[in-house]
Amino acid sequence: QVRLLESGGGSAQAGESLNVSCRVSGDTYTAYCLTWFRQAAGKEREGVAGIFKDGGTIVADFVKGRFTVSRGDADNPLILHMSSLQAEDTAVYYCAAALYCSHDRWSTGSLWSRAQSYDFWGQGTQVTVSS
Repeated sequence: QVRLLESGGGSAQAGESLNVSCRVSGDTYTAYCLTWFRQAAGKEREGVAGIFKDGGTIVADFVKGRFTVSRGDADNPLILHMSSLQAEDTAVYYCAAALYCSHDRWSTGSLWSRAQSYDFWGQGTQVTVSS
């Protein structure tokens, strides 16, 4: 069973940059669609950015232009690069993995950004942005 472990969260000032990484173990990471979600206090979990099995990426409109996602090395295959951080980006950031996913079908609809679409989750890492 795949296991996910986030790292790199912390505190930042508005306008600064921060990266968070997801470590994948227990299975081959290329067998999964990997996505970053976030959940702010009192709000629903929302999809931020992800990488499909074929390496294609997708980024939510509400962070496009500020956040990007990339593959790291085999130990940390999912990295979220956050720039121009805003106080509204304060949340717990989670890494999620889905075994049965399709780049074409998931990217044209909202399946990629729905928490229910994912089978495995990390524990989350806190990101706090001060204005």
